[in-house]
Amino acid sequence: MRIYLYPLLVVIAASSYGVVSTIIKLAMRSGFSVSEAVTSQFFIGFCLASGIFLLSNRRKFSFNGIKILIIAGVLTGLTNIVYGHSLNYLPASLAVVLLFQFTWIGMLISCITKRQFPSRIESLSLIILVAGTIPAAGLIDVDLSQIPFQGWLWGLAAALCYSLFLFANGRANASMTTSNRLVWVSFFAFMTTAVFQSPEIIWNGTLFNGGLWLYGLALGLFGMIIPVFLFTIAVPKVGLGTSSILSAIELPIAVMVSVILLSETVTALQIVGIVTIILGMGLPVLISRNGLTINMKSLKTKKLPAVLKDLKKHSS
Repeated sequence: MRIYLYPLLVVIAASSYGVVSTIIKLAMRSGFSVSEAVTSQFFIGFCLASGIFLLSNRRKFSFNGIKILIIAGVLTGLTNIVYGHSLNYLPASLAVVLLFQFTWIGMLISCITKRQFPSRIESLSLIILVAGTIPAAGLIDVDLSQIPFQGWLWGLAAALCYSLFLFANGRANASMTTSNRLVWVSFFAFMTTAVFQSPEIIWNGTLFNGGLWLYGLALGLFGMIIPVFLFTIAVPKVGLGTSSILSAIELPIAVMVSVILLSETVTALQIVGIVTIILGMGLPVLISRNGLTINMKSLKTKKLPAVLKDLKKHSS
């Protein structure tokens, strides 16, 4: 069952990202702005990452491979900043769908860097994911003719930043401890956010006296610590292409959590879309080389012994 461990870590990491949008909406209901919520997310996330490092790692900071971690941290911050800008022009459902385009953008980046085309299973999975996205987000009856052009650009830019973030995590230095990498990524994510968002909440009393720290703690855990920690471990093992597909779980989780915590309604068509997405993201693990490997050429030529040999190899 070890072959499913790293894909499962990617799914858990992406699922935690799916909770973030609902927490931000709860913070907004309490009177805080998106900018304040995002800033609290990365400040408290950095504090948590520093605490984890001090408790779990007695060695000094390592600077090996820090360049890629700077990039990963900046991209983490930029993804949230750009996504926030898209919400100024787009309905939330459409913004999520545009962010969701990281699935095929990540696959495209993987194909370019590896100089190879995606497998048939990966291509089929992407088609199924795209087919399930529109109904899952509830966009079937939405009029898109009045959407500003800037909104489309900001939404796609968020998807690109998220794809590049996954790519950077896949290139992280394996010799550096995970807690060390988490500190660097969270630090540069916070610095990036502080430049463009609301760093004044740290010293003007809003963060701790106004109760924002409760939302910041939840956002720091689900939007920084858990996903960055797990992505750093799993993406190098799973690969960018498959990680992008598995991360599609973020949209179904976002819909389900909003129903539970925000009492939002979900239609039967959305449920069909969610099931379609889960089916699409499960294919690479169940049928591809990253999951239960079956020699497809042997199936075509009906060489049963070769197929049984592959099954025995992966069950051991």
